[in-house]
Amino acid sequence: MIRSVLSKFMLVLAATAFVLTAGTAVADTNSMKTHLVIQVSTDDPRTQMIALNNAVNVQKAIPGAVVEIVAYGPGLGMLTGKSKQKDRVMSMALSEGISFSACGNTMKKVAKKSGKMPALIDGVKVVPAGVTRIMELQANGYAYVRP
Repeated sequence: MIRSVLSKFMLVLAATAFVLTAGTAVADTNSMKTHLVIQVSTDDPRTQMIALNNAVNVQKAIPGAVVEIVAYGPGLGMLTGKSKQKDRVMSMALSEGISFSACGNTMKKVAKKSGKMPALIDGVKVVPAGVTRIMELQANGYAYVRP
């Protein structure tokens, strides 16, 4: 009799644990990070195109995802009027809800070297420092990708 009660108790306990664990698994799936920061610090056009593709693909896979592309160093060129990606960046910044941030430190270095500030594409905002912007976003729960 005690063995039968103990056996039933263990069965109920195991079933409860299963239900609670299954609920947690569902909650983890539903709490997938929906904020992403993508670092672009290279002037390689192929890598820059991959970064833009990553942003679009994340938004397709996770409707409502927030994506910010932060460019600094040689990657800043992607956000200027001379960029091969200019039209795509402008279109994405203005219509697809993907934001772009240019490193203020890099812009100052370019200005010091060339005598003028880089002309950024419409829709690009300037942040004080690209690296600290990435750190700030990660501290606020953003996932991080560097293609």
